[in-house]
Amino acid sequence: MPVNGKWLVDTNVVIALFAGEPAAVERVQRASAVYLCVPVLGELRYGAEASARVAGNLARLDQFARALIVLPCDDATAKSYAEVKFGLRKKGRPIPENDVWIAAIARQHGLALLTRDGHFHEVDGLEVELV
Repeated sequence: MPVNGKWLVDTNVVIALFAGEPAAVERVQRASAVYLCVPVLGELRYGAEASARVAGNLARLDQFARALIVLPCDDATAKSYAEVKFGLRKKGRPIPENDVWIAAIARQHGLALLTRDGHFHEVDGLEVELV
């Protein structure tokens, strides 16, 4: 459980939630607050558009997103992004570009990241929990 009880969920966790995977569902149910961010929402929308059930998946995603707070990108996010990306560069440990944005938003808002991607542990100052 994150220190403040608040999670930012990564794309792969939302997919696990939609699949009803018990580990993901249980973790999210224990949170005091759950957030989405624009890069995750974009990845999910892309997946829905590329799926065999476009309308149904988009409707499900829209309903899910309306139930949560969706964090946008702003000037503070850009500053956090630059810090995260530069920190990873200094370590020689790059991660996928969208994941840099996701980590930056989590750090900016003081949220723990619930994910299935271990590479987020490379980001300094980011609380990460794998599910």
